[in-house]
Amino acid sequence: MTREEITLKILDIFRREFEIVDPGFEDDLRETFGFDSVDAIELLLEIEKLLCLELTHEEKKMAMEIRNIRQIIDYVERMVKKRNL
Repeated sequence: MTREEITLKILDIFRREFEIVDPGFEDDLRETFGFDSVDAIELLLEIEKLLCLELTHEEKKMAMEIRNIRQIIDYVERMVKKRNL
């Protein structure tokens, strides 16, 4: 999966699941969109669906520092490379 494909899929998740359209890649999700811990858990579930795998506890912990779309894309790209998807 290319970075462009990941970007499109992440933006689609935000549109479908969170009704966030055209977010800025650097927008703080908490401050700008009121993203909370429940949203973060839902996002991780969507990422697992996207990757067709279950994230490890350690991988989920890594995601806790994510604050914006660019970081989400970076995170998914790392998971893709790590798992050779």
